[in-house]
Amino acid sequence: MQTDDSIFREYDIRGVWNKNIDAKFCFALGIAFARYLKEKSKKEKLKISVGYDARLSSKEAFDNLSKGFISQGIDVVDLGLVPTPVQYFSLFRLDLDGGVMITASHNPKEYNGFKLSVGKETIYGDEIQNVKNMIKGVDEDENYTITGKIEKYDILKDYKDYFIEQFGYLKEYKNKPNVVLDGGNGAGGFVGFDIMKELGFDVEGLFIEPDGNFPNHHPDPTIESNLSKLKETLVEGGYDVGVGYDGDADRIGVVLKDSRMLYGDELLLLFAEQIVRNKKHATVISEVKCSKVLFDGVEKAGGVPIMYKAGHSLIKAKMKEENAQIAGEMSGHIFFADRYFGFDDAIYASIRLLEIMTVEKLDLVEWKNALPKTFNTPEIRIECPDNIKADVVEKLTRYLEENRNEFEITDINTIDGIRFNTKHGWGLVRASNTQPSLVLRFEADTEENLDKLKDKTEKLVKKTIGAVS
Repeated sequence: MQTDDSIFREYDIRGVWNKNIDAKFCFALGIAFARYLKEKSKKEKLKISVGYDARLSSKEAFDNLSKGFISQGIDVVDLGLVPTPVQYFSLFRLDLDGGVMITASHNPKEYNGFKLSVGKETIYGDEIQNVKNMIKGVDEDENYTITGKIEKYDILKDYKDYFIEQFGYLKEYKNKPNVVLDGGNGAGGFVGFDIMKELGFDVEGLFIEPDGNFPNHHPDPTIESNLSKLKETLVEGGYDVGVGYDGDADRIGVVLKDSRMLYGDELLLLFAEQIVRNKKHATVISEVKCSKVLFDGVEKAGGVPIMYKAGHSLIKAKMKEENAQIAGEMSGHIFFADRYFGFDDAIYASIRLLEIMTVEKLDLVEWKNALPKTFNTPEIRIECPDNIKADVVEKLTRYLEENRNEFEITDINTIDGIRFNTKHGWGLVRASNTQPSLVLRFEADTEENLDKLKDKTEKLVKKTIGAVS
């Protein structure tokens, strides 16, 4: 089968429905991934779980993907409409050989995609390219014999029961924080809302009904403009905290009662401090875009911080390698191995946050105000063709290593692009894993030093792109 190679990304498969992903593609993917799983497992009879998000195309994608699987003798457990972490949860709860989550996460409504798991682990990088090559070998016109079966399973009941078992004791607390939950009309709002209510929290639900048109706002809670209604409700109602989920509920956004955001690296530090108090020298992993405040804070608390590459699949693999208790990214992916399974789950993260606020009587505004004051930029993206991204970063790295004095560089980290510390802050330049661009970010002790570092580095990056082109 012919495919559009651009849909095979670093961490998943993602494209526009009826443009480069359609019903025929889903059927071919089912056949190819079935063959891939058999090859990996060395087994012929396999069972997998498949869940799908609220997108308008997701049920059609499920039906055709499943036809591909059962044509190869694979049994499919139909989880129905669920958040991504619930599909991941099924891999630990049920006796399965792998699974697929049909979702395009926080992309616009016309997109859809697939997150693929072998055993309990999502695949990425070269393995997704291997699946691509197997799809190309599928003859979609061949007559296939149905030898597998599809069975429904109510995994949401198991998932909610798991939360009640772990956090049910919170019901006994009288003065719990109240919360506004913005589900973004994605697949996770109604699940998180039900769990919060069951645990006795006073929760106001916004846009918790799944709707693949996403009529109220784009389902990405890390972009502040998407949370305007959440902020308004939070302040007017005098709530203690606001929580937003993305389209498939694997990323979380948090808003404080004074309307400020609690960013991904700050949220990770909050969780890490609590974990390290109970588990001395716990390892905490995060990525190169995160603030120095995070890494210094983990160390000060007695933990072991590790800076690693950006990308949720890469972070998960590093967690396992280092036996880390928790990890996280700026983008709001938070991974708990402490008391959980090590995958990114915004619903679980939100309940852990409410647990800390309840048990420790923690005021999040006061906690954030106590952090060291720094000035930073959001992610800055500079267009750069895919075929020269690596060369540009390599050339830039050589220049900075040879001209440290020019930027007052104290040390350099090249785990993912180049992150260089200076006397007054740090800068980052790395190749995007998903777009033809370079990703830049900066942090400094004053706004003036931030502007100087940003402007100087941007000029050097653009000059280097021109030299390599």
